[in-house]
Order: sequence, then C-alpha cells, then structure tokens
Amino acid sequence: MSEPSAALASEMPVLNGAPAIELKPQDRDDHRGRNAVFSILLSLAVIVAVIHEMGGVNIPRLAGMVPASPAFWITFTAYYMISPASEWFIFRKLWQIPPAGFLALLRKKVYNDLLLGYLGEAYFYTWARRRVSLEAAPFGAVKDVAILSAITGNAVTMGLLFVAFPMLGATQLGLDSRTLTLSLGVILAISLFAMVFRRRVFSLARGELIMITQVHLARIILSAVLLAILWHLVLPQVPLSWWLYLSTLRLLVSRLPLMPNKDLLFAGIAVLVLGHEHDIGVLMTLMAGLILATHLVLGGAIAVNDLANPEKRG
Repeated sequence: MSEPSAALASEMPVLNGAPAIELKPQDRDDHRGRNAVFSILLSLAVIVAVIHEMGGVNIPRLAGMVPASPAFWITFTAYYMISPASEWFIFRKLWQIPPAGFLALLRKKVYNDLLLGYLGEAYFYTWARRRVSLEAAPFGAVKDVAILSAITGNAVTMGLLFVAFPMLGATQLGLDSRTLTLSLGVILAISLFAMVFRRRVFSLARGELIMITQVHLARIILSAVLLAILWHLVLPQVPLSWWLYLSTLRLLVSRLPLMPNKDLLFAGIAVLVLGHEHDIGVLMTLMAGLILATHLVLGGAIAVNDLANPEKRG
C-alpha cells in the first residue's frame, strides 16, 4: 500500500477489523442549477394547473354554501394543515429542520394534490439537500416516510375492513363482496411485501420507523375526527356520532384499491345511511370545492412568489 493510501486508511474508522467507509453529503452546489430549473418548471406547472382547475370551480355557488361559523374555518384549517404539520414533526425529529420546513412541506402537499402524486416528495428531497445539514443524502428518509404513510393507511384499512365487512355486503350498502375481498388481498400483498423485505426497503433505524408509524397513525385518526366535525358543523341536525361513523367509512372506501368511482360510492353510502339526499350532495360538493379552492390559492401564491423572487426559490 502506498504512503498516501496508508495514511488515508489510518484516518478511517475501523469496523470489525476493516476500515469503514465514511459517507459525506454530496456537493449541493453541483446541483443548484438543476434544482433551480426544476423549481421553475414546478412553478409554471402549478400556474397551468390553477388556470385549468379554476374553470371547474363555481365560486359564487361555493361562497353561498360556506358556513359563516368561525369554528368551521378553524376546523377546516386544522384538517387541511394536519398532513404537512405531522410531516414537519417527523422531519423535525429526524433532521431538526427549521420552521421554514413547514412551508416546504405545504408546497409538497400542493404539488402532490394539484399536479401529480409523489411529485411533492421530489421537490422536498431537493429542498432538503440544499437546506438541511445531513451526513448523507436525504432520499432514504423521504422514501421511508412516504412508504410508511401508505403502509399505515393500509393497516388501518385492513382493520376497518375486518370490523365493517359484515355491514359492507351487497345486500346492505350495494358493495360487491368479491371486490372487497380482492381489495383486501391487494392491500395485504403490498403490506406483506414491504414487511418481508423491510431491511432492503427501509433506510432508517427501527426506533425512527416506529416513531414515524405512530405519527402517521395519529394523523389518520385525527383527520377522520376533524372531517366528521366539519360535516357536523355544516349539517348540525345530524348527530356527530353518525358523522364519525361515516368518516370512518369514507376512510375505508377511499383506500380500497379496486373500487371505482369512490367519491360517488361514498356519497351513495351516506345517502343510504342518513337520507337527506340533497343535503349530502351539497355537503360533498362544498368540501371538495373548498379543498380544491385552497389548493388553487396556495398553489397560485407559491408559483407567483417563486417566479417573482427567483433568489428565494426552493
């Protein structure tokens, strides 16, 4: 071994008698130009999506349906923000990200919902590479958080499906039992695959994976409760207990992979359980319109700010 090689090996940590490889972050400056181009493209794509989606929003009708109660807006804000807030808590634990990370995660939500699923993860990965001091690239953590979100949702769905299966037969709610069974099989297969190959799938330590799963579970439960409260504030004549039941059913139906027209299916279930066909239709239209309008407002503000202030982009 040459003298420089020997000196280098002497400075490397030793693991089980052999020198270990020390991982260091890649040079963030090397990718700054590509990150800027990626951010500009995202901003332009958001503007195009906002213009396109605005054609489907009847603003006067939506404004006429919105309750004036401050409690509704407080609950709606909490419901909309719970996803980025829970992820900020996770990455705060993992990386000690600054408060500005919440805005990055809010962008991630808008990109995923308004443009394309998991595009937000790509954006957040580029943000983390530039803004967070890490010993290695953050791809593994971003990947693990996304995968555990899906697995936790699948686990909740399986639990709900086992409990509610007797009530979800074709004779009661118009659901095909065969499709329900196949959907359960798909969910089980995906979850079992992730668990069997978890050492290859996941990058983080076991304790960190448990923490992430717990936060995702709390987010799913709290989201269902907040949605039930929102519905109750719009239609207070229906008891909150019924809305909690329907919110649970909505969580179940929304995650069944083989169910077509899930929104229409859930609306039909709600009408069948509660009656009030007109009120249920107005309620579903209101919630879908409010969430879309919030996406459009935030997405438009983000895109315009990015294009107007390129030095602060990303």
